[in-house]
Amino acid sequence: MKLPRSVAGMRCLRLGAATVATMLMLFSAGMLVVLGGSALPTASAFPSPLSVGLGTASSFAVLGGQTVTNTGPSIISGDLGVSPGTAITGFPPGVLLPPGEQHSADEVAQQAQSDLTIAYNDAAGRTPDETGVSDLTGRTLAPGVYKADSEMSLDDNGTVTLDGEGNPDSVFIFQAGSTLITGTNSTVALINGAQACNVFWQVGSSATLKTNTTFQGNILALTSATLQTGTTVEEGRVLAQEGSVTLDTNTITKATCAAPPTTTPPPTTTPPPTTTPPPTTTPPPTTTPPPTTTPPPTTTPPPNGPPNEGPPNEGPPNEGPPNEGPPNEGPPNEGPPNGSPPNGSPPNGDTPPNGDTPPNGSPPNGDTPPNGDTPPNGSPPNGDTPPNGDTPPHGDTPPHGSPPDTTPPNQVTQIPKGPAQTGDGGSVSSTDTTMAATGGLFLLASGGALILWRREASRR
Repeated sequence: MKLPRSVAGMRCLRLGAATVATMLMLFSAGMLVVLGGSALPTASAFPSPLSVGLGTASSFAVLGGQTVTNTGPSIISGDLGVSPGTAITGFPPGVLLPPGEQHSADEVAQQAQSDLTIAYNDAAGRTPDETGVSDLTGRTLAPGVYKADSEMSLDDNGTVTLDGEGNPDSVFIFQAGSTLITGTNSTVALINGAQACNVFWQVGSSATLKTNTTFQGNILALTSATLQTGTTVEEGRVLAQEGSVTLDTNTITKATCAAPPTTTPPPTTTPPPTTTPPPTTTPPPTTTPPPTTTPPPTTTPPPNGPPNEGPPNEGPPNEGPPNEGPPNEGPPNEGPPNGSPPNGSPPNGDTPPNGDTPPNGSPPNGDTPPNGDTPPNGSPPNGDTPPNGDTPPHGDTPPHGSPPDTTPPNQVTQIPKGPAQTGDGGSVSSTDTTMAATGGLFLLASGGALILWRREASRR
């Protein structure tokens, strides 16, 4: 079945458009591959290589193998030397700034050349991170090793930028197979912490820096190095092993790696001094006085002899009239003491002579007390006798003012033998004393009988 002519034409147009698009894509990819090395001046990401050690050659700003020749007022900052040659010319007008020194084929220059050879071989033997780098114009390069098989160049007014990527220890090594040539007014720039002391240009024959080139880094030339008028090596070195170094009004400053910034630690805060408290003084222990011993109470000894244990006088007081008889006006009683008549008791009921009242309160003239009154000195009322008719015990003190018996209990009174003195010149014999005692007992018995009589009379 044949398709209509219009449909077949449309299919052909579609196929032609697809072919053209495919060809354009392939062409664009090829252009990117061809131009990629030079059209994209971006930094490469390579690990930073180790630095190249210069040994004693590091103290030199300019070092030649055969001669060092200067024209014009060149200024050199660092040592100036030559070895194994001996010729250094052009100073002055060239100036070597102190503390730089000039060494011509001496031991210092010889040792520096020996260390330069070691450094050259080290740089030449590094494995390149990128090869075929012949033209550096417009490139921004990261730390690494870059190699050109023959000539390595930087065009007139061209710039190559070395990016340290914030690492002050980043290292750049360039390996030129034959020559290194920079164009007029060309520049080698350092950014982001890159330092000229860590940039090394290993040159297989000779290095030529044309007029007014601004350069950074250390030139390690196998043969020779030439700096045209006005070229400045801001920081770096010009070192040639076998040939000459030729200068013309140039400024060369020896490169020195800046020490990394020292991080100042925060100030140490000194704590305030510890104040030691004064020692605590312990007061001496308080001495407790011994307790006061209270002496026992003094015991008062009981009085000598038992108290009067006789019955108290319970009768009414003596209400009879007082003895109104006339006072005894007769001569004093010279008879025996206690009122007893001498040599015997008076007859019953008789009163003593001279109207005297008998002792111990007996009524005068043998009369009984009126109205049954109680005789004086505690006689029982109404003529009553003590219970059971007993007389008070011997020695008991009668109530109502009679003097107490001071004779100690159970003590027998001794009657002295022989006559007793009376104090008025007379004497009483023991016989008289016995009679007086008998008379007193008789009067006491008579009084008791009288009391019994009055009680019986009152009952009738």
